[in-house]
Amino acid sequence: MADSSRGTALRSAGWVAAGLAGAGAATLGYAGLIERNLFGVRAETLAVLPAGSPTLRVLHLSDIHFVPNQQIKTRWLQSLADLEPDLVVNTGDNLSHPEAVPPLLEALKPLLRFPGVYVPGSNDYYGPMLKSPFQYFTGPSKITREPPELPFGELFGAFEDAGWAGLTNRSDSMVLRGVRLDFSGVDDPHLDRDVYAGFPASGPATGSGEDDMALRVGVAHAPYQRVLNYFTDGGAELILAGHTHGGQVCVPFYGALVSNCDLPTWRAKGVTEWEHQGRIVPMNVSAGIGTSRFAPVRFACRPEAVLLTLTARS
Repeated sequence: MADSSRGTALRSAGWVAAGLAGAGAATLGYAGLIERNLFGVRAETLAVLPAGSPTLRVLHLSDIHFVPNQQIKTRWLQSLADLEPDLVVNTGDNLSHPEAVPPLLEALKPLLRFPGVYVPGSNDYYGPMLKSPFQYFTGPSKITREPPELPFGELFGAFEDAGWAGLTNRSDSMVLRGVRLDFSGVDDPHLDRDVYAGFPASGPATGSGEDDMALRVGVAHAPYQRVLNYFTDGGAELILAGHTHGGQVCVPFYGALVSNCDLPTWRAKGVTEWEHQGRIVPMNVSAGIGTSRFAPVRFACRPEAVLLTLTARS
């Protein structure tokens, strides 16, 4: 009887192990083959514009991580032009392959006809490298050996030729539908390249003319807290960032386990409010569109673009 019971227990354990292995394989297949291609648009409405301003539609793109022959991603990116945004904001990490620039520009071509601004991410400068995913649980990932360089000059030159303004450690302004947008952007904080340049000198809400119809927007790739504090203290009224991939592999009903920076994981995706020195600023962190080509999976964190409808404050 003892041997029979032991055999039954072993068979039961075997079935449980096989079931867990099968579930794990199914989950990995879903994350790698299905969810990472379930592209969507997250829509948010933010009342941040000065009273009396017309509504502005801002399309926030981040972390495209493009690789040649990504046809599903290409068609989806091209379709975003149907949203007819007033402005496109690109928060970096466009590339994941040294030959990705021409096909990426083809995918973005319909969007390049709209006004835009951009900042770089580390995967515009350098290609991804194979690494253990468990490294992300020890803190933000760091470059530990010489990475392959990417043709970022070609990419950013094309952005500039299309009229998109680069915000790499600089400020700039543009007027859209009678509203002046004052931008301050930084180079990638994840590479410690950020140098805060402040906002344009003629700031908003000074009580005269067009300054009353202005909005200050901080733009960064990686939402490190020091940069969020720079923007907030400088008078930002909206902050846009990416980098986190929303955690990329999340726990259902819990969320992100890592943010790959010092941002709390509950802020790794979506609109939250950043507070510093008594000022509170709405911040949108995009979960991003792609993944590293060495970790092409997403789970409980679908790829996204974000359509921000900016309305006047009451």
